[in-house]
Amino acid sequence: MRIQVDTHTHTYASGHAYSTISENAFSASQLGLPMFCTTDHASSMPGAPHYWFFSNQRVLPRFLHGVAIIRGCEVNICNIEGDIDIPLSVDQNLDWIIASFHEPVFPPQSKEVHTQALLNIIRSGRVDALGHLGNPNFDFNFEEVIQCAVDNNVAIEINNTSLKGGSRIGSIDRCYEIAKVVKELGAYITTGSDAHFCADIGKFEKVELLIDAVDFPLEKMITHTPNQFLKFLALRGRASISEFDRFTK
Repeated sequence: MRIQVDTHTHTYASGHAYSTISENAFSASQLGLPMFCTTDHASSMPGAPHYWFFSNQRVLPRFLHGVAIIRGCEVNICNIEGDIDIPLSVDQNLDWIIASFHEPVFPPQSKEVHTQALLNIIRSGRVDALGHLGNPNFDFNFEEVIQCAVDNNVAIEINNTSLKGGSRIGSIDRCYEIAKVVKELGAYITTGSDAHFCADIGKFEKVELLIDAVDFPLEKMITHTPNQFLKFLALRGRASISEFDRFTK
């Protein structure tokens, strides 16, 4: 398995997903996936939980069914200023934050507005990755945003669900274009299933095809191993997680 970390997964707490975190972990264990991030939608998304849900993730065990759990959130990009919808005080209780555009929160606008919002959110220092950027409803300047991500050590997500063609219609070709720019500029990529049901955890068949097609270097794919992912978190300034020392030895 070339991808050993799933950095984008949902539970029924998101309001439109259908499994518990324990069910997600069991499914991951059956697949042999050693680590995944739990990243439910932040509160501006219809049906999403209150921010206390994310602040209280410290009660989650670090391993479920033998699978390492990264505590995270998929926050919404709320405006051109790059604001996100969790309080700053919650950041310290999370290991991983993905920021994404979602139409119910940020109605699609111009390429220039989307670009500026992405630049501002990268420069805020609060997010570790940008989610499912292939959505054609949110066009942006690929080179400008990805170079800013390089400069600030923010990962660009390659989203398996976007590559299936059923969600965010029109994303497939754009994802390939984005991946080529990421490779050219030397950015990091992260890989997320965007699973909304436990059976999809750790499924990366479409991402694997993209990686092969663009000949993406594994050293820039932070989900190649748990050790590689944890090193990226350290690069981002995240606190080390002692329970995961086994992955770094």
